[in-house]
Amino acid sequence: MKLGVVTALFASLPFEAMLDRVKAHGLDAIELGTGNYPGCAHCNPEDLLGDKAKLKAFRRAVESRKLEISALSCHGNPLHPNPDVAAAHHATFVKTVYLAKQLGLDRICLFSGCPGDVEGGQHPNWVTCAWPTEYGELLDWQWKNKVIPYWREQSAFSVAHGVRRLCFEMHPGFVVYNPETLLRLRAAAGDSIGANFDPSHLFWQGIDPVAAIKTLGAHGAIFHVHAKDTQVDRENTARNGVLDTKPLSDARGRSWLFRTVGYGHDQLEWRRILSALRVAGYDDVLSIEHEDLLASVEEGFAQAVSFLKTCMLKEAPGAAWWT
Repeated sequence: MKLGVVTALFASLPFEAMLDRVKAHGLDAIELGTGNYPGCAHCNPEDLLGDKAKLKAFRRAVESRKLEISALSCHGNPLHPNPDVAAAHHATFVKTVYLAKQLGLDRICLFSGCPGDVEGGQHPNWVTCAWPTEYGELLDWQWKNKVIPYWREQSAFSVAHGVRRLCFEMHPGFVVYNPETLLRLRAAAGDSIGANFDPSHLFWQGIDPVAAIKTLGAHGAIFHVHAKDTQVDRENTARNGVLDTKPLSDARGRSWLFRTVGYGHDQLEWRRILSALRVAGYDDVLSIEHEDLLASVEEGFAQAVSFLKTCMLKEAPGAAWWT
């Protein structure tokens, strides 16, 4: 496997300084935000698509350091009920597809989005229960009228432009948040739909990442992987459960926190994950994502690189950690 990083982590650095930092840590790949939630600090599609010289220099800067671009990322909510938000996020997605084609990339990382509850609403409505029955009715309406029509069209558009892998991060708050919902969208919109597999969003839901990998791997639906961890506070969870609306900055009160890899789960767990990925046919980039409230950017990044290199060095296809 290869090691990469989501470069939004280094948004304060100029593009080439960021590349030098990544190379100095011995990484192989970068994942570049192109707008929406990740921002576009290092990769602005409008600038690059509008200037061939800039695009050539951009590619040369990456290639000269013997780095590769694992994916472009435009995580947003193109299904947002506010039409202005939806249009802006959709436009970023379209430009990202065009840029991926120019860069010779066939995968983009993104969110599925989440509609509202009625036409003309202003806020997304993420359904988390089946009763009272109007929640089920709302969920059916969202999928039938918003989710499936939009992604069928965008899947066809992406494939037509050479982007054959739309890597959906299974993220609560959006309609695709677990293997079941990802496979539901894949069945409806085509085989270009797959996972940007991020264990951190599964850990706190109580999902075993290895079981999820087996499920998705059976369908060939793991396209890209994020390396991020979650620490579950057992006492807070025992009191209030895992559905937690407290601010992410409330480290003391929350049921769970995003952490640097190794600070939520140990090497054995991460070796199980790496082994499961290889058995499932994924032997590609692990893209480090840093959202650890308790660690600085440099500290968290360095720890993640060191931890994953240790796990990867001792890893072998079909290792015993699978069971």
